[in-house]
Amino acid sequence: MTVDAASTVPRVTCTRAAEDLILTLRAEHGPLLFHQSGGCCDGSSPMCYAQSDFIVGDRDVCLGMIADAPFYMSPSQFEYWQHTQLIIDVVPGRGGMFSLENGREVRFLTRSRLYEADESDRLSPITTGALDLAQ
Repeated sequence: MTVDAASTVPRVTCTRAAEDLILTLRAEHGPLLFHQSGGCCDGSSPMCYAQSDFIVGDRDVCLGMIADAPFYMSPSQFEYWQHTQLIIDVVPGRGGMFSLENGREVRFLTRSRLYEADESDRLSPITTGALDLAQ
């Protein structure tokens, strides 16, 4: 089934607050990317990195872009989250130790919602491995 871009349902989106913070971080650090942490020290959080500071794995799944920053997660995380749309937001608190918002008294947070039945055939495509972002 071919789906036009206007009816495509994004797999990842962000709130206005998240977009504003991303723009601020980009002005300070250059091009960014996100990787959904799989747990351990930072729990399961969206981690924001300068593109030059993070190596995307060959099997990492790119769900799409938020505020011109690609959003990745591991294949095992994708298996868990594939039925939900991720909504990246900003809330008060401390960011992940290595995430660029750390020290600002705010942090990125992943919210989610299940896709509606009619959205399944209109989901945006995924890719694996690093995107070629050179322009």
